[in-house]
Amino acid sequence: MNGETSSLTRILFVDDSKVMLKTASKILRAEFDVITAVDGDDAWSKLELDPDIQVLFTDINMPGTDGYGLLKKVRMADDPGLRGMPVIMVTGADDAESARVKAMERGATDFIDKRALSAELLPRARAHAKYQRMTRQLQAQSTLDPLTGLANEAGFLARLEQDISYARRHAQELAIMRVEIEGLSTTFQDIGEGIVEQVVMHVANLIRARIRHEDTAGRIGLGGFAISAPGGHRQGIEAEAAKLQRQAAEIVFDIDGQAFPLVLHTAVIGAEAGAWSTPQDAMLRCQMMLDDERERTAAAAARAHVEQIQTARPAPEPTPQIAQIEAKEPVTAEATPATEPQWIDRRRDQPQPGATRPIIRKTLNALQRSLSYLWSMGAKQARRLARFLRKLLG
Repeated sequence: MNGETSSLTRILFVDDSKVMLKTASKILRAEFDVITAVDGDDAWSKLELDPDIQVLFTDINMPGTDGYGLLKKVRMADDPGLRGMPVIMVTGADDAESARVKAMERGATDFIDKRALSAELLPRARAHAKYQRMTRQLQAQSTLDPLTGLANEAGFLARLEQDISYARRHAQELAIMRVEIEGLSTTFQDIGEGIVEQVVMHVANLIRARIRHEDTAGRIGLGGFAISAPGGHRQGIEAEAAKLQRQAAEIVFDIDGQAFPLVLHTAVIGAEAGAWSTPQDAMLRCQMMLDDERERTAAAAARAHVEQIQTARPAPEPTPQIAQIEAKEPVTAEATPATEPQWIDRRRDQPQPGATRPIIRKTLNALQRSLSYLWSMGAKQARRLARFLRKLLG
């Protein structure tokens, strides 16, 4: 790829003649970003590595892989964008009409006779570049998430399919990360759609800032994201996931005076030499790992919460001493038995004011902590906690 980013449409012109390459570049360079290749093999390498190429002009007769061979590779490519690229065949053969028919039958988009190159090259380039630009815009609109600008689920799966095919074909590594916002479908949902969108956008921006140019990030569901990292080592992507979690943990949303911390769950899977069969298979494996990680986190939080409650539980009040009352007067039927605790009010049979206030205060504090934790949990985690407490309490 070129080191500098250009706003001009990128065109690849292929020919084994240096004179033709210079001529084509001179005609096109005022309006296009032109790169060249000397044969079909050179051109294919550049097409695989540079997704910004939008139009291909190729000579037919070349050593090695000729124009027909290059056209076949393009039309059979795994990448849908590459497969649908406009390919304009160029020839100086005497029997140009026969070559044109053969090229069009094999999938060429257009055909130019080299004898008319100076007059026809620029208009054809303009027309095909405009068509390709409009096509890409339509594709982008159908594969982007409107809120975050990341790929939507369909767009992400389509790109992941390309990454898996490339990893398998070139025996390269590929890693996938799944990210999910804790409690977004319950806690934040109850507060309002506007808050949900703020949280989702914040996480999307964190992800966008961390991914590489060759990575693809997509929004999967309400609060879920996925990242495809071609050539990424699993250990390295796991380290990036941990950094993302720590960065998110520093963020606390203040909503109506209540503090809501941003908690992310992550999972990473890797496949050396493209071991997955389909994008759906890869996503399912990653989702299963994410569910396991979330369950471990919920169980650890439940244990810590139970320990906190046990630590905060007040010490039992000492058993009141039963005083033996030596009656100096005869005990009547209305008199209180000598075994009655001193702290009982005989008139109302209720605890005296203030006697149980410390117990109530400690109980309310523990209840408040429990409710705060349960408020931050989803329904599924709450059910798991209930099952865990029932098992714990026998």
